[in-house]
Amino acid sequence: MKIDNIDLGYRPVMLAPMEDVTDESFRLICREQGAAMVYTEFVSAEALIRDIKSTTRKLLVNDAERPVAIQIYGREADAMVEAAKIVEQAGPDVLDINFGCPVKKVAHKGAGAGMLRDIPKLLDITEKVVKAVNIPVTVKTRLGWDAENKIITELGPRLQDCGIKALTVHGRTRAQMYNGQADWTLIGQLKADPRMTIPVIGNGDITSPEEAREAFEKFGVDGIMIGRAAFGAPWIFREVRSFLDSGTYTPLSISEKMALLRRQIDESIGRIDEYRGILHIRRHLASSPLFKGIPNFRETRIKMLRATTREELEALLVSTESRLLELNQAEL
Repeated sequence: MKIDNIDLGYRPVMLAPMEDVTDESFRLICREQGAAMVYTEFVSAEALIRDIKSTTRKLLVNDAERPVAIQIYGREADAMVEAAKIVEQAGPDVLDINFGCPVKKVAHKGAGAGMLRDIPKLLDITEKVVKAVNIPVTVKTRLGWDAENKIITELGPRLQDCGIKALTVHGRTRAQMYNGQADWTLIGQLKADPRMTIPVIGNGDITSPEEAREAFEKFGVDGIMIGRAAFGAPWIFREVRSFLDSGTYTPLSISEKMALLRRQIDESIGRIDEYRGILHIRRHLASSPLFKGIPNFRETRIKMLRATTREELEALLVSTESRLLELNQAEL
């Protein structure tokens, strides 16, 4: 699969953009684990053109994580065009437009998935951003605003006509938020449309190598994007990639997985400082699927969410790793 001249290989698996999750360190780890391309946290066009430092920091990309996309969102064409030009100067491989964020503070202001209620404006912004920059522009969106307005099969070709180089579709409406089950049926219909010549990437509820393979084989998509399943588990890309390539995969050991989580802690602290780095990373840890199945883990999870120092977190990780090893030994 190619996005313009960027070759992502056969059946690529990408890291979805996630606010407060896909920072530089996490993106690099996911690339090392097998993600074909990674996306930054989304960037507000309005905040970017006002030079808000917390926003401009999101534009920092590392050559080791390439190919990397920077994603922007906004509701006004002029601001989106100006922001796109700023992003281009930051040097990403791809500029992605977010027309899918469902959260109220974004969508109800007309940005993100809110654009699905104003298709002429959505298309106008897309066309103007494409013309404003010289790097490939892609779009990530949803099936539609709600169950009565699932418009993606008609919207896809129109977005393609605006000049985008790939389209990612999350298999939910805005009204669904992240609830219920993702519906890939319309994603498959869009991919099968002979009008579509750009890559169609599917997103939503891919949590295992087996589900990843089914998405390719059943719906014919060119690529898939993994979001929440990578939260606290960047090794999912390694497992999916191995399964797609060989039909089998060997999970990392408990110690190897714990080492990756510890690396996230250290790099989060190094990137910011101990206190704010811990605040950022602790919910990654508490949400990790690695800890599911540990009896009576709720109290430990709460302690992780309340930890404020590296020492506190390490003590919790040591005891948790010991419990995991004991459980693993008991199952043998």
